[in-house]
Amino acid sequence: MADSSRAPGAVRGRAAIVAVGNTLQGELPGIAPDEVAVEALRITLADAGIDKSRIDGLITCKSYGGFGIDTEIGRLAGLNPAYSATLDYGTCNFSLHLAVAAIEAGLASTVAIVYGTNQRSAGNRFAHPLGRQDDASVNGFLNVAGIAGMAFRRHQKLYGTTESDLGQIAVSQRKYARENPLAIFRDPLTIDDYLASPYLVAPLRRADLCMISDGGACLIVARDDIARELTDKPVYVLGIAQQSGLRDRQNDDQWMRPWLKQVAERIYPAAGVDRSAVDALYIQDPTSVWVMQMLEAYGFVEPGGVGDAFTSGAIGYGGKLPLNTNGGQLSEAYMWGFLHLCELVRQMRGEAGPRQLADVRVAQYCSTFGMMKAASTIFAKEVA
Repeated sequence: MADSSRAPGAVRGRAAIVAVGNTLQGELPGIAPDEVAVEALRITLADAGIDKSRIDGLITCKSYGGFGIDTEIGRLAGLNPAYSATLDYGTCNFSLHLAVAAIEAGLASTVAIVYGTNQRSAGNRFAHPLGRQDDASVNGFLNVAGIAGMAFRRHQKLYGTTESDLGQIAVSQRKYARENPLAIFRDPLTIDDYLASPYLVAPLRRADLCMISDGGACLIVARDDIARELTDKPVYVLGIAQQSGLRDRQNDDQWMRPWLKQVAERIYPAAGVDRSAVDALYIQDPTSVWVMQMLEAYGFVEPGGVGDAFTSGAIGYGGKLPLNTNGGQLSEAYMWGFLHLCELVRQMRGEAGPRQLADVRVAQYCSTFGMMKAASTIFAKEVA
């Protein structure tokens, strides 16, 4: 029998998240994005009682305006790490995977992952092409709304999905956000409210898309032996998986992002658990359409079944499988998925306040870079 612990992406218990932290979210006028990132690092270290001298790895993510470079953030933070790097599009999964790889390679033992942005107060309006230049010039796709709208229209054609089905995602996440003091959007949202609201980019509404915001977040990831020194509540990484769709329109049915399923095929063998073991699920959500697609790709929902999954109580607020308990990017804040992992760790530690779940022992985070890349990570409180 093959040793499943040697499956691609199996990193069971060899690294763990030891601390998470974030700044306020929304508008932070007069503060440069790199300063926001360093403030998130300071908050995280202080809250966890970790001395800055323990950090020997630094991974940053570029932010709006060309900020977020490791050399500048390291200088501002007063760090001389053994290893540092910057990802052009980090989101938390991609940055986390790089941190785990650096630890596995022996390049670092305790890695700070930091992100900070001031794109709301700096006036980012997504007025420039996003991704492929041909999409922008021919179709006017300057942000995720255009491609997500096309993807949902394709889903409607294939499965008869309704706008009400899609709206259940935003409604569920708003209920969680109402219990989250960090969330930007906390007003009540019913499915009737959703359907009565105007289109922003048909067939999508305001609630289907995230709001640009300022803020910072940080995670500290450490080798297993060091993790046990730094905290009595490490959140272990069990398995990681990635897949790109860089062929773009050369891929069959690219609007449906079929390469998502390749990540799903690898992540569970890597982690050594089945999807039925997942107690809480987190999906990066610049748009509700991406949540719908990933629920299906990872096998949590049958194709075309997203509406029934939420209304039946199988998934979402009050359901069997909690999803995006922080409110996600649709209601909490636009942080490229970094706050999803902050929430995941807090849930697994029992530190999520009024929205705390009963007993989260295994959790999963899924993310994408638009139509180009996908990644997933599975975590556990304990490693067998």
